[in-house]
Amino acid sequence: MRLILLGLPGAGKGTQANNIAERHRLLHVSTGDMFREAAANATNLGKRAQEYMARGALVPDEVTIGMLLERIARLDAAPGFTLDGFPRTIPQAEALDAALTDGEASIDAVLYLQVPEQDLMIRLTGRWTCPQCGAIYHELHSPPQRDGFCDNCSDTELTQREDDRADTVQKRLDVNRKQTEALAEYYEHAGKLLPVDGVGDPSEVTERLLTALERVSVTARKA
Repeated sequence: MRLILLGLPGAGKGTQANNIAERHRLLHVSTGDMFREAAANATNLGKRAQEYMARGALVPDEVTIGMLLERIARLDAAPGFTLDGFPRTIPQAEALDAALTDGEASIDAVLYLQVPEQDLMIRLTGRWTCPQCGAIYHELHSPPQRDGFCDNCSDTELTQREDDRADTVQKRLDVNRKQTEALAEYYEHAGKLLPVDGVGDPSEVTERLLTALERVSVTARKA
């Protein structure tokens, strides 16, 4: 089974991709992990990607696509995979489809985790960090015992990273929304898109995803 997890930042793609991969014994391919592994192994593509990342630039599609295709060509991807963070653009999706078609394969389903943006804002802006010991807290999921202060360093006020501030998060969501909607339309036209409610306890969301995949399996067996 070859799957893609689609959704906006904060929708839970990484967690759910890992859960689905464990249940179905698939390889979980995270783009971030893939970049780090390729850079650590000093592959040609990994070195090229590292050059861009080192100066804070986006890694070009041809490099990202090349790394992804190298990764899913390895033996541990043979039973199938779940992709988390790829594709991000229509050219990446088209390149993936073309490569799989050449190998007489295809993406089986694209699980689209749908979470209201107001919920995503709460998830993404609720993280605070202790500048002294590095402890991480979340306003909803793991709040400090004393509001605004670290549990370990009692007199140290918590701070928020630039990436976690409301204005930065909103910009991320705005950019990603356009890309995600375009990809959702692309896969809907291909008959692969499975919208799934991403609100609630992660275990509940996992069960919804598994139920959606079971419907796909039943349909495939009847075809």
